[in-house]
Amino acid sequence: MRFLKSFKYAFRGIIYCINNERNMRIHTAAALYVFAFSLFFEISRVEYAILFLTFALVMAAELFNTVAEELSDMIAASYHPVVRIVKDLAAGGVLIGALFAVAVGVCLFWRPEVFEGILRFFTQAPWRAVLLAISLVATGVYIQLGPIGIRDFCIRKRTEKKEKEIWKDK
Repeated sequence: MRFLKSFKYAFRGIIYCINNERNMRIHTAAALYVFAFSLFFEISRVEYAILFLTFALVMAAELFNTVAEELSDMIAASYHPVVRIVKDLAAGGVLIGALFAVAVGVCLFWRPEVFEGILRFFTQAPWRAVLLAISLVATGVYIQLGPIGIRDFCIRKRTEKKEKEIWKDK
């Protein structure tokens, strides 16, 4: 039972990070698009393993960065030079992971002939390009607002609509 609870707590931490850290939402969205577009490439199981390890490295770094920020904010109510250093170090860890993730992506996916095939895939059936554009807009909203922001926006709109109906009836 304690073992299962540890998974619950871990997932709660991941959800907290996604809900509260825009950069984590950027990492999750980037990982999703990279994985989706990886299907256009003929990459091996070992290359997929490298890709998934790269995703994990960047997201784990973002989780640890969030830990450093939250603890630093809890410890120091105002500016402190050591807190700044801790936050900068944690952010630097994420940056290094992200830069190397880009390098891994270049190594795995730099194949101009496949890029041409992807372009043809979207231009031969314009509805695919429309779906991609819609998904990019939805991803932008997800990154900017996050799940909680989207939920609050929807609740606010529903509440406003109900209030208008109530006032209309009076």
